[in-house]
Amino acid sequence: MSVPPLPMGTPADQGVDASGVHAFLDALEGAPDIEPHSLMIMRHGHLVASGWWAPYTPERPHLLYSLSKSFTATAAGFALAEGLIGLDDLVISYFPEFEADITDPRSRAMRVRHVASMSSGHLAETIHESLAVDSAEPVRGFLLLPPDRDPGTLFAYNQPTTYTLAAIVQRVTGQPLTEYLRPRLLDPLGIGAVSWLRDRGGRELGYSGLHATTDAVARLGQLYLRGGVWEGERLLSREWVELATREHIPTVSGTAEADRRDWDRGYGFQFWQSRHGYRGDGAYGQFCLVLPEYDAVIATTAATEQMQALLDLVWEHLLPAFRPAPLPGREQADTALAQRLGRLALPPAVGKSAPPERAEAWSGAEFTPSGGVCAAQPGLTGVAVTAGADGWTLTLTEDGERLRLGLGSGGWNVAEEPLPTAVSGGWVDARTLEVHTAFLETPHRLVVTCSLDDRTFTARWRTEPLHGGRLCSFRAPHGSVDSV
Repeated sequence: MSVPPLPMGTPADQGVDASGVHAFLDALEGAPDIEPHSLMIMRHGHLVASGWWAPYTPERPHLLYSLSKSFTATAAGFALAEGLIGLDDLVISYFPEFEADITDPRSRAMRVRHVASMSSGHLAETIHESLAVDSAEPVRGFLLLPPDRDPGTLFAYNQPTTYTLAAIVQRVTGQPLTEYLRPRLLDPLGIGAVSWLRDRGGRELGYSGLHATTDAVARLGQLYLRGGVWEGERLLSREWVELATREHIPTVSGTAEADRRDWDRGYGFQFWQSRHGYRGDGAYGQFCLVLPEYDAVIATTAATEQMQALLDLVWEHLLPAFRPAPLPGREQADTALAQRLGRLALPPAVGKSAPPERAEAWSGAEFTPSGGVCAAQPGLTGVAVTAGADGWTLTLTEDGERLRLGLGSGGWNVAEEPLPTAVSGGWVDARTLEVHTAFLETPHRLVVTCSLDDRTFTARWRTEPLHGGRLCSFRAPHGSVDSV
């Protein structure tokens, strides 16, 4: 399916000062703890700036982590409009097979609006406890954990609430979220292929695991910015958009206004309130920022633990770039910005593409985990380095499976099989090889360092995967076999 392009506009015509976007890009380049992957800026319904830092590309899906929740909320909005669910319905009413097991009065009093707003009454995250109680049916495990307070009285970021909301939607529709959303959201918005991680029971997670392009994120934000209307056609009810994007439950109390971060502004139905507008967000910098005051949407993907710092850069540099009227005579500035956005790239890791000496000692060398176990990826038991006609290859052995990574001759060496990766790095000296592998459909990069002196290796993640799994699973899922 071909994806129709978004309406295009120059920054100046849509009242966006290109110098502010340059300043934002400069700030990202000067922030070593932020690794940007993509940026899209929409103003007045037009795409005015977009760029991907190579080796990341526009057509490639990216793991959105908890930004997935906003897509789950949208599915719930459709189900509500179709009369399939009710916000004041008791959660237990959708799972009558658990009726005899769930005896705690607070669990039994939990309503759909409470799981939609993460106000189940629990004081903290319960994902691990829920799975420990019932790994086969996490909804049952969650409902068997008595809430600490009455539902609806406090906020706690709690993955099983969203999982339960997603499970309700999938139960009443008889479809996975992706299938239910295809004719209602994805096709009308022109969103191409998406895929969602599933649990062992085959249910799409809802709270995380959606793989989609940055373009899909921008389109979702634009739909909400327009109150549920897309190209003149109403898809979502205005009532749902207003419900989902306003504060239902405070996320902090007793904090001075000046000290409130973007996570301290309140929570809607799977959307956060921000210092400016509201947002869907996912771990490591996956953002859908909706800014009604500026008639703008900003979508990002990234790999950073400094998510507040990334938002701070948006507020500092991009918001002042939004002007109330077009900016005439800025053609050269707009052209220069488009050229810069077209050549964005992550710097490759440092290293030579071949050993500076003693190549014969490296060819065929095998390495075992330093300390006996690879803490970053416990199943990773061996690394081998070989030379061939096409250059040097690093082979990772994990649980008996081998992943071969070509080092290339400098820069990022991109491969699509056996899974999308980009490899850079090389020999930092005659006795040390350091290889960076970016798993291109995720925010994750694995750094493997081999020492010739003791034939051991170490591995570390730049951002630690939250779903775990073997290296071969770090890609967009393909069918129900891709589960967590």
